[in-house]
Amino acid sequence: MDVRQSACPSANLPKNRMTDSYRTFFLLFLLYAFVPAGAQAQPASGEVTIVAAGDIMLGTIFPSRNYLPAGEDCSELLKPLHAALSGGDITFGNLEGVLTNNASTPKKCDDPSVCYTFGMPTHFVNCLVDAGFNLLSVANNHTGDFGEQGRRSTVETLEKAGIHFAGLADYCVTDTFTIKGVKYGFAAFAPNSGTVNLRDIPAAEKIVRALAATCRIVIVSFHGGAEGSSRQHITRQTEYFIGEDRGNVYEFAHRMIDAGADVLLGHGPHVTRAVEVYRNRFIAYSMGNFCTFDRINVSGVSGIAPVFKIRTDKNGAFLNAEIISTCQEKRQPPKIDKQQRALKVIQQLTRQDFPEMADAITISDDGAITIKN
Repeated sequence: MDVRQSACPSANLPKNRMTDSYRTFFLLFLLYAFVPAGAQAQPASGEVTIVAAGDIMLGTIFPSRNYLPAGEDCSELLKPLHAALSGGDITFGNLEGVLTNNASTPKKCDDPSVCYTFGMPTHFVNCLVDAGFNLLSVANNHTGDFGEQGRRSTVETLEKAGIHFAGLADYCVTDTFTIKGVKYGFAAFAPNSGTVNLRDIPAAEKIVRALAATCRIVIVSFHGGAEGSSRQHITRQTEYFIGEDRGNVYEFAHRMIDAGADVLLGHGPHVTRAVEVYRNRFIAYSMGNFCTFDRINVSGVSGIAPVFKIRTDKNGAFLNAEIISTCQEKRQPPKIDKQQRALKVIQQLTRQDFPEMADAITISDDGAITIKN
């Protein structure tokens, strides 16, 4: 049973925007107002599985509908990976763009050579549902590509499809829902206008603490870090891309776990990055390009990506995970990568960026991530 208990205080607001301080205050009030003393989640037995994939952009209506799959039919794009995406209580992805049928309000770009606009037809949501996705981040640098109408259309489309989502500052900062008796809290962050701010860590901590007070498992998505094949490493410092502050994802992830988050799912660099287990909580720092049909570079390391199957106990503590390596070519469906390149990249980067993990976890050649005794 999937029961939505949405924490979307501003989903039906008029177009004038709430201030950040008022929005945060109002969210925290709603999350806490009707929680009796002592009602925080108590320990439970059993386990859950969270399937997680990276960036999803199934084609775009701009600058031409020629950038959509043939016949504007996305049904074949995700079919090769339906099995890989199956078996989860949660199946997560990052919606890299908006769902809209209206191409009349594209963003203005000062430099078109580094500016892309992503809008998927609203019926493409059916392909996400068919693939099993029930949780999406809408916090990234493309959620404003078609302005207010694009964001509003995305919210309405996802709500009608029954997909949980969060990350838009003026619509849905967080979401809470119950699946198979486990109450989940979800928050998504990015450094971009209109999203919940990744760089304001104290405000993000308040949001996560509020979720942790009432939910058994808290999932946090973050769209951060610099982009490209030369930016695969975790620097543990603030990262910049084309002059933009993309946050310190290492500090962010650790402080969210300190605040009560259980699973951290990263994306944004368009490449695969390392994984870490911190305080017995799992962090995937970047899951790369999962299914990005066109207008996104998928050459070399940008065309390989993991699907994670993360298993935690019902209190969010990490048990184990599985890495399924995938790959894609331009305008082709992603598929299982028999060379297991994403796995090999994660093994290498985790050794290099988190040498302390050598005493904490094992990433085997069959893709299993396990805790060392």
